Amino acid sequence: MYSFSENKAVGRLTELIALERGCDPKKAKQIGNAAVLHDIGKQKIQKSILEKPGKLTAGEHEIMKKHTDFGVEILTSIKGDIGELAREICYFHHEWFMPSLGGYRGVSTLYLPDYISYAAISDVYTSLISERPYKSKWRKADALAYIESKSGTQFCPDLVKLFASLIRNDSRVPAIFAGV
Repeated sequence: MYSFSENKAVGRLTELIALERGCDPKKAKQIGNAAVLHDIGKQKIQKSILEKPGKLTAGEHEIMKKHTDFGVEILTSIKGDIGELAREICYFHHEWFMPSLGGYRGVSTLYLPDYISYAAISDVYTSLISERPYKSKWRKADALAYIESKSGTQFCPDLVKLFASLIRNDSRVPAIFAGV
């Protein structure tokens, strides 16, 4: 299962990226708090799929993709900016820079608010460095190399550069992953 500490790490890293991109600190905090909820829809996914030790079948993958829709349903009751941010992040966090190469909905992140990409890159990195039923956790250097290999396809090249710099050089980053 996915832990609260991992989701919290996604939120904190998303907030840090937003700050580095020049976002107002109050707005960056809202974005980070909303990003914590990016996978809340997984509560409605069968445990047998979430915790499957092997590769998902095509049918199971289609069910897993529904976590974004389920998340929006769950988050409907949250009003105001935080609710809107959380729903957008939840719904679109699996979109790619080049949608013909991947993503759930076929929408380029070029046409989405930037903070969705901040949450997406934070989610992928956190997932890679975390243990899962279907994989061992990756070394941080290998996870970063993977992110860099997705520059221009899954992620915007400028965002990848900023992200890599943060991971390599920012003294705040290790504390984000202390509990992961």
